[in-house]
Amino acid sequence: MEKAIEVKGLRKSFKDTEVLKGVDLDVRRGEIFALLGSNGAGKTTIVKILSTLLKSDSGSASVCGFDVFRQPEKVRENISLTGQFTAVDEVLTGRENLKMIAKLRDIANVNQIADNLLERFGLRDAENRKVGTYSGGMKRRLDIAMSLVGTPAVIFLDEPTAGLDPAARIEVWKAVKELADGGTTILLTTQYLDEAEQLADKIAILHGGVIIANGTLTELKKLIPPAKVEYIEKQPTLEEIFLHIVGKKEEQ
Repeated sequence: MEKAIEVKGLRKSFKDTEVLKGVDLDVRRGEIFALLGSNGAGKTTIVKILSTLLKSDSGSASVCGFDVFRQPEKVRENISLTGQFTAVDEVLTGRENLKMIAKLRDIANVNQIADNLLERFGLRDAENRKVGTYSGGMKRRLDIAMSLVGTPAVIFLDEPTAGLDPAARIEVWKAVKELADGGTTILLTTQYLDEAEQLADKIAILHGGVIIANGTLTELKKLIPPAKVEYIEKQPTLEEIFLHIVGKKEEQ
């Protein structure tokens, strides 16, 4: 399957602190790829570099076949970014937010685009309400819907459920799964291990400035000792895998 994102040897320092120390990762088209790591691990730095908001010190990166550093305009035409904080205008209605983004992107048929996205994200009943009256989950769904205006091939979701209550998180998970089912490639950063376990086709663990593990959940389970058999075989959770891999790396 064709690669939507390809990163090799990515390095980035801020003053005297080296945040990324040679990151390598590949994301295939139509895949949900979860980047796991603790606070300060460098997840957001990677997203900013791949979305052309920040330049790396060295290494290479491409999105949809376009070089992030030499062809930033082409990259921006094919991506969308949803950051850690919801970027919606709470004075406007849900429909008005979507139409505003469509106009800013110089896209025709703004009403049809708004209709389709409101329907797709279950916001039809609230389309004419001011976004300030929305719940946290509704705002996040609208935020993701706005990032889909222009049908980007790749969406970066930087901790999309941070600060949301459990019900709102499930709402966002459903929206993300629907995006992937429609063929959109998603790079998701998170510190919630259950989120990666629920959503991701592939998972990478970022620790100490490098990717220390990368694979499917099944593949990552093979990295820790066999499950202890009591009455039934207890399969390791992603949280147990993460703590084992990170702890083992720190011991080296």
